[in-house]
Amino acid sequence: VSSPSPVSSPSPVSSPSPLLPLPPLSPVISTPASPDRRRPYVVINCAMSADGKIALPDGRQTRISSDRDMAHVHRLRNWADAIMVGANTVLTDDPGLTVKKKHVPGPEHRHRAFFGRDTDNPLRVVADSRGRTPPGSYILDDAAFTVIAVSRGRSPPFPLPDNVVILDCGSGEHVDLVSLLGSLRDMGVRRLMVEGGGSLIASFLRAGLADEFQIFMGDMVIGGEHAPTPVMGDGAADLRGIGALRREAVFEMDGGIRVHYEVL
Repeated sequence: VSSPSPVSSPSPVSSPSPLLPLPPLSPVISTPASPDRRRPYVVINCAMSADGKIALPDGRQTRISSDRDMAHVHRLRNWADAIMVGANTVLTDDPGLTVKKKHVPGPEHRHRAFFGRDTDNPLRVVADSRGRTPPGSYILDDAAFTVIAVSRGRSPPFPLPDNVVILDCGSGEHVDLVSLLGSLRDMGVRRLMVEGGGSLIASFLRAGLADEFQIFMGDMVIGGEHAPTPVMGDGAADLRGIGALRREAVFEMDGGIRVHYEVL
């Protein structure tokens, strides 16, 4: 597989996440230098259409990432100690959040230890304030360990397998992300990948808890006034509320382009 060519000549990137042009698809594995030592280094990764949509107007998932981009996503998962999604993503997409070994050669495949046991997949984390994760979800299978973060002790109302841990994070309506990230760091998580959905990404950005924002823009138009976007929520109330990014690199590949930003 050939490396994608940069659209521009970006300045050297000092972030610890894997970058696409390094042959042969080998991520840079280094110790994250999170500005806040009390939490992991956080990379948000998502994909959208050319008009900024991540799903159909009715919320149904649609394939946006190209094969090449999916290879990078799995390399990024392999780089991460944990992958986080929100409850809505579990309900609509039912993701497994594991590393497909066809995208990560054997010598590069990372092994980790959580709860005293070894695993070759990242820890899966669901921000599920109301305990809505349904039985039978892929996120609950034995391919990896899973943490379901709830608030007010509202766990899913069914018996959970022994590879799933409930973490009570806060007494409000939503999971306290600061508390959750502190707990994950205590578990040994130093690199966290956030895959969505839009409400969770908005919460990370609004709270200043993200270090990188990586996005793939597919060569397609979805349209729809109510189609979901990568960052949901109420948005910026005024100009002072607009989040600033520094573009680090732009990569052209089949089916679209990928842009890596530093979150300022």
